[in-house]
Amino acid sequence: MTGHPHTTAPAATGGLIVPPGEGRTLRAAAQHVTFKVTGAQSRLASSFEVLVPPGFDVGAHVHARSEELFYVLEGEIDIFAFEPRVRTPHGWRGWQSPEGERVTRATPGTVIAVPPGCPHAFANPTDVPARMFFQSSPPPDHERYFEELLEILSSDGPVDHDAIAALRGRYDIEQLTPLRHDQPARSE
Repeated sequence: MTGHPHTTAPAATGGLIVPPGEGRTLRAAAQHVTFKVTGAQSRLASSFEVLVPPGFDVGAHVHARSEELFYVLEGEIDIFAFEPRVRTPHGWRGWQSPEGERVTRATPGTVIAVPPGCPHAFANPTDVPARMFFQSSPPPDHERYFEELLEILSSDGPVDHDAIAALRGRYDIEQLTPLRHDQPARSE
């Protein structure tokens, strides 16, 4: 079987094939998100390829209803998925679970499954982009969230944390620590 020139929509009894490099991509300095499978194609989950630039920190957060899965494809990210002993409001990297779990440096091949109600976060502390496959269930809330988030992150000036807080409130995201994108200094 040869490759397909573009994304093929599923027939009533057929599947969906999304070749490499295909899918609708939203870009902002803080993140690139490519929609691979949307709620229009799946009742179970939305799937995305996410480019996480150096300095991006999604901030610790929790979903009451959504379930997520992350798979690191390239690069390294710091990540956690547990209830910490103490939820400190300004940073999650020192958090520890009652069982002693700590933030993990995830490398290619690492899978992170996050059930509803589980605090979690990821950040790219390195100086090279990381790439992840990301799934969120049920669809299409995360699709709409990404569309609106990247619009906010694309605006000039500092991150509008109030707009992000309002957005997250609409999409089952309780923010525990702030989203940050500390872009590396550019060499002249």
